[in-house]
Amino acid sequence: RSYSGPETEGQLLNSFIQYFGDSLARKIKRMPLIEETVLPGDSLLTLPVVIIGNGPSGICLSYLLSGYRPYLSPEAIHPNPILHTKLEEARHLSIVEQDLEYLSEGLEGRSSNPVAVLFDTLLHPDADFGYDYPPVLHWKLEQHHYIPHMVLGKGPPGGAWHSMEGSMLTISFGDWMELPGLTFKEWAASKRRTINNDRVMPEEIACYYKHYVKVMGLQKNFRDNVYITSVSRLYRGKDGEDRDQLNENISTQHLEMEDGQKSLVKRNWEVRGYQRATDGSHVPFCLFAENVALATGTFDSPGRLQVEGEDFPFVLHSMSDFGAAVSKGKFRGKADPVLIVGAGLTAADAVLCAYNNNIPVIHVFRRRVTDTSLIFKQLPKKLYPEYHKVYHMMCTQSHTQDSSLHSAYTSFPEHNVLSFKPEMKCVLQSASGLKKILKFSVALVLIGSHPNLFFLKDQGHGIGHHSNQPITCKGNPIEIDPYTYECTKEANLFALGPLVGDNFVRFLKGGALGIARCLAIRQKKKHELIESGDGGDDGVP
Repeated sequence: RSYSGPETEGQLLNSFIQYFGDSLARKIKRMPLIEETVLPGDSLLTLPVVIIGNGPSGICLSYLLSGYRPYLSPEAIHPNPILHTKLEEARHLSIVEQDLEYLSEGLEGRSSNPVAVLFDTLLHPDADFGYDYPPVLHWKLEQHHYIPHMVLGKGPPGGAWHSMEGSMLTISFGDWMELPGLTFKEWAASKRRTINNDRVMPEEIACYYKHYVKVMGLQKNFRDNVYITSVSRLYRGKDGEDRDQLNENISTQHLEMEDGQKSLVKRNWEVRGYQRATDGSHVPFCLFAENVALATGTFDSPGRLQVEGEDFPFVLHSMSDFGAAVSKGKFRGKADPVLIVGAGLTAADAVLCAYNNNIPVIHVFRRRVTDTSLIFKQLPKKLYPEYHKVYHMMCTQSHTQDSSLHSAYTSFPEHNVLSFKPEMKCVLQSASGLKKILKFSVALVLIGSHPNLFFLKDQGHGIGHHSNQPITCKGNPIEIDPYTYECTKEANLFALGPLVGDNFVRFLKGGALGIARCLAIRQKKKHELIESGDGGDDGVP
C-alpha cells in the first residue's frame, strides 16, 4: 500500500537525515521510509525512544535524555539532614546514576509517586512549608549520555499551555512551573518581561517552554504539528516466518542463546501518524521504537456528564470557547444566566469570567461546600484571593439562603444535572431527590478532562490501575513501576505527568528522572552486549 508520493517521502527523509546527522545518511537513504511490510528487525531505522507529547513532561524527559545530568552542588546543604547524608554518600555521581528508591525512602509530599517527591525536594526544598530555598542541584551536559529520541507534539513545544485561557493566573507559582537549568525569572529578565506576581499567565508559561527547548539545544529532537494515529506492536516468528501477519499485542524478535537456554525477546513499537504541512496537507509517517513514553497530559477530552441533551450547541465543555463567546459580546442583553457545572478551578475561572463581565451565574456542583476535598480548602487565602472569593459565594449565596435567586450568582450545592432541554432549560436533582427546572442562556460543563489514548490498543484501557476502564488522572491513572515509570502491564511503555497522577509541573519532572535512569541502564547493558558480540544492532546505538 502506498502512503505518500515521492515529494512528501523525500521531505520526511531529509528530516530524518538532518536529525541523525551525515554519519547515518547513507544508511537511511537505503531504507524504505514507509512500507507496510517492513518489520522492526529489518534495516528500517529503529529509535531507542519516541516521546508522545511535547508539553513540560516531554520537554523535561528530552532534556535528561539529551545528556543533562544533575549533581549535588558543592556548597549545597539540604534542609532534610537524612536526605543530605544520603546525597553526600555519592556526591561524585549524578542523581540519574544513584539508587532512587534509597534516596526517596521516607520522604513525604503532595505526590503519590516517590521519585516525584524526591526530585521536587531537590529542586524546591521545603517548598510546601513556604520556604524559597534554592535548588541543591547543578546541571552538567554530558553528551556521551545522549540517547537518540524524538518528541512528537500537535503544536509548538509547551503542549496544552498554548491553548489555555490567557487571562487567568496559573495555580502554581512561576518558580514551580519552570524546568531544570533555566529559572523562570532568568527567562523573564532575558525577555525584558516584568513579573509582578508570583503567579503568572499561561501565555507566559507557554512562551517559556517554547524558549526552553531552543536555549537548551533540544530542537533537533522535536517535531511539531504531528498527530499520532496508532502505537502498536508487530509480530514475527523466530525465523522470520509469517512476516505479513500482524498482531496488535506483541511485536517480537527472538534471539536464541547458543547454549540452548531460554530465548531473549526484544519488543519494538510501531508508531504511525501524519504531520500537518504548512499548506494543510497530511504527510504520513511510520517510526519504529524500542521504547515509547506517553507524555500527552489529560487535556485531550473534556469530561462529560453523559446526560440527555449534552450535545446541544448551547452546552459548552471548554473554558476557551466560553471566553471567546464573552469577548465577542454574545451575552450582552441576555437576561438568562449562564449555567456552570463543576467545583474545580476551571469552573471557578468561568465563574470569575462571567462575574467580572456582569453575566449572571447559576453554579451547580455535586459536593457539599464543607467537603474537605474541595480544591479551595487547599489554597492559602492570601495567595489565591480570587478563588476564595468564588468559594465564599458558593457558601453564602446558595439557593437555600433566599427564596428568590440572587441576581449575580446563585449556587446549587449537592445537585446533579439530569438533562438539558432544547428550549435552553436544565433539569436538576438535589441530594434529597427534589427536581428543579432552570432556564439559562449557555451551559458550561467543566468537570475535568481525560486523556485520549485512542492510538493504543483498547484506547489504553488495559494499562490503568483498574483494568478495562478509561485512564483518568485521579480515578484510574496508568499503573507504573514507582521508580522507573514503566507500565507494569506493558513492557517498554512508559508514562509520566498527569497520566500517572502528577498534575503539577513541579512533580512531573520526577517521571522524567525515573525514565531517564531506567533507559540509561538499559542502553548501557545493550552496548555491553553488542561489544561482547552477544547482541545485534537493529537500530541506532
